[in-house]
Amino acid sequence: MNSHVTSAPETVTHQLSLEPGDSRRLANLNGLLGQHLRQIEERLDIEIRHRGTDFELIGPADTTRAAAELLRNLYQLTEHAELTPDEVHLALQTSGIEQLMQQLDQTEAQAFPADAREVDADEGITLIRTKKCTIKPRGLNQQRYVRAVQKHDINFGIGPAGTGKTYLAVACAVEALLKNEIERILLVRPAVEAGEKLGFLPGDLAQKVDPYLRPLYDALFEMLGFDTVGKLMERGVIEVAPLAFMRGRTLNNSFVILDESQNTTREQMKMFLTRIGFGTTAVITGDPTQIDLPRGMASGLRHAIEVLDNVNGISFTHFTSKDVVRHPIVQRIVEAYDAYEQKQPKAD
Repeated sequence: MNSHVTSAPETVTHQLSLEPGDSRRLANLNGLLGQHLRQIEERLDIEIRHRGTDFELIGPADTTRAAAELLRNLYQLTEHAELTPDEVHLALQTSGIEQLMQQLDQTEAQAFPADAREVDADEGITLIRTKKCTIKPRGLNQQRYVRAVQKHDINFGIGPAGTGKTYLAVACAVEALLKNEIERILLVRPAVEAGEKLGFLPGDLAQKVDPYLRPLYDALFEMLGFDTVGKLMERGVIEVAPLAFMRGRTLNNSFVILDESQNTTREQMKMFLTRIGFGTTAVITGDPTQIDLPRGMASGLRHAIEVLDNVNGISFTHFTSKDVVRHPIVQRIVEAYDAYEQKQPKAD
């Protein structure tokens, strides 16, 4: 039997010296507490070290060369302007590095199947640190999910209840807020719930939807504490919004979680995704097998999975019954329903 082995991209150290030396411009390039360089590191999955104007870029050769050119261009901008995270983000978008990263990811995926690329046991585990607790994603799929959320602007977590997709999204949002990487957290849900009618509930639409956001509140209370969550909500740092209230908004420097997205329409999903602005991370969670839309109405989540599958900058993590982290009987229930529904005629 013949076998073909392709090696992963070799890690190299690329040397870069920025001229002319200017401490003010260098501080501008670094950003407050090094946030601009950290933004580039996280986006390109490289390491940047520097002493004064002498830089070392550590990572795949093609990526570090492109990153060096990006840093040169940004340093030129510092002569006449104050850099912001938005401008760094835009420079990354327009530099062509995104396309390069996608090509490298595809090459690595062909050479190393996903399971082989993941580390075993506790080696390389990603931890999420919040005010009240440290959260350790369970299993390889949860690890992949968290890493994807930390690296991509838009992320889909798709799968059955109990897989941790919403809880981990809230944890990532809280960690980003505590690190001052974002300015606010938005929790969004469509106003459709398991066949229930919202009209009988008191209050306006936001108040009607509020009880259905309880799982998100509970996660926030666990990670930040009841009093802190209350104060942040009073200040608008944490905002709860029905999906209908998102139209016309542009969300910058935010972490937005759209929960139960299987109950969005195609138009609502497109509207939500086009609200995303600079410095914002969006996580869309949902279970395509639990759609509560009126009969004949197509799910925006199912449609988005088809339309956006190969769009650069968007991650998809698919959970299965094996990823359920609740009581073991929940996993067996999910598997039983999956087996039953696979025998039924397909419906849109």
